[in-house]
Amino acid sequence: MQTVVKKWFRDKDSGFLDNGNGPDIMVCKADLVGCQFLKVGATVDFECHAVDQGLIARKVKLSNQKQANGQNNGNRSKKEFRFGVMT
Repeated sequence: MQTVVKKWFRDKDSGFLDNGNGPDIMVCKADLVGCQFLKVGATVDFECHAVDQGLIARKVKLSNQKQANGQNNGNRSKKEFRFGVMT
């Protein structure tokens, strides 16, 4: 499945993925593949599992959508450097 990150709590190492009109899908740091945390608004691919507490995401990884857009180096504009802002 694919969706966007709705919330991420770095202090709790967990967050929630958007599920449209349904209940949010919980995600934990232990289920992330290839990253340490998620950024709100990022697109992710994952497996959704039903547990007693609700829906939980497993094998969560950042979508290749960003990487595919970044491969076109000729048309990519440079971002302005802003001190202290994570982009």
